[in-house]
Amino acid sequence: MELVLNVLLVLSSLLLVVLILLHRGKGGGLSSMFGGSVSSSLSGSSVVEKNLNRLTVLTALVWTVCIVGLGILIKVTP
Repeated sequence: MELVLNVLLVLSSLLLVVLILLHRGKGGGLSSMFGGSVSSSLSGSSVVEKNLNRLTVLTALVWTVCIVGLGILIKVTP
């Protein structure tokens, strides 16, 4: 079970990196963090971007489940 979770963790980690890099930059640097580009964040997104967001969230959930599962397995196993 631990081997399966480790393999799934590595695959989901790599997929998560690729999916995050595929996202379109919303960018303005630090100014956008403090509300400098509110109007650009309110613009609509395409179907492809919505599906990419959903796939990224799903991959992040798989990654989180793998981390928690491995943590439980390591804690239980002496």
